[in-house]
Amino acid sequence: MSRPNKESNSERIRRTGREVIAGKLLDREEALWLFRLESSADIMDLLSVANRVREHFKGNKIHLCSIVNAKAGGCSENCKFCAQSGAWQAASPQYGFVDREPVEEATAEAERNGVTAVGLVAAWKGLKKGPKLDEICDRIREMAADGKARPDASLGLIDSQEVAQQLKDAGLECYGHNLESSRNFFPNHCTTHSYEDRLQTIAYLKNAGIKICSGGIIGMGETREDRCDLALSVRDIGAHVVPINILNPIPGTPYENNEPLPPFEILKTIACFRLVNPRKEIMIAGGRTVNLRDLQSMVFMAGASALMVGNYLTTLNQPVEKDLQMLTDLGLDPDWDRHGFADQTESDRSASLPAREPDLAAAPT
Repeated sequence: MSRPNKESNSERIRRTGREVIAGKLLDREEALWLFRLESSADIMDLLSVANRVREHFKGNKIHLCSIVNAKAGGCSENCKFCAQSGAWQAASPQYGFVDREPVEEATAEAERNGVTAVGLVAAWKGLKKGPKLDEICDRIREMAADGKARPDASLGLIDSQEVAQQLKDAGLECYGHNLESSRNFFPNHCTTHSYEDRLQTIAYLKNAGIKICSGGIIGMGETREDRCDLALSVRDIGAHVVPINILNPIPGTPYENNEPLPPFEILKTIACFRLVNPRKEIMIAGGRTVNLRDLQSMVFMAGASALMVGNYLTTLNQPVEKDLQMLTDLGLDPDWDRHGFADQTESDRSASLPAREPDLAAAPT
């Protein structure tokens, strides 16, 4: 009596890709199976499928963004990965909120290099109503009026709906606020604020009509299950851009001796994020140069559709010109509509999913 053929890993990976393209959203069990793939052959199959999913939903367009470190060092929070925390003895620059000129220089450089968005980033706990918020809104209004790049910001926790609305009224289009890790792992790297605090900030921003850039950091000691749960959580909150940072251990921080993730584990993680979030901009951000080295161009085969270019907050990136040449060599186009997230508006939920508790705090009305 013949036995039915068992589906091979390769067949299951390809079937999963076809289902995602057809509109299915993966549940946790399906996603976790992908995150747990081990062999290089299976991972290469997964990368190929993720590339097809990226091309189906994103074509050959790549979203580029850069950041301005608008206020550096001396942060009150104790995030173990961050050299800007005042809790650690890392060698990091410190200065107050920047004037108009550095922001103007950053947006002019972005326009020259075809970069879509420039984000104002500040090392502090967050924003409240008052003179500092007014000053930030002045910078955002100037960026919006200048028109050289989309004005984005990543300014920490927001303590009220009024603050989010003031940012929106100033012209802010997209706010970066990473979940950083899974809910389960979060207390391992930060105890001065909670995962729920970050969800509440995102709720305020969404209520104000601001687009959300939210992802996290891999390589902090989290499990593959934690990475899977992060991928599902950023889907739950409706993030438009999903940055994946790879830990670059900085001397003086608690994670300075963390073992780096193998490049194939990083690429596999990117591919899994693409299959879990098929319509979103999967952005490769901090740590790619030091962790991926000569394999950086493979992030696009793994499903990435966005790239942070220019230097990071406290570490260097490779030159923008090298990134642009890499995109040209791959036949990818960085001419991305700076106001365009229209390809994400069609519902992803064309296939049924088991009920999940929404991972987003409801902002008070």
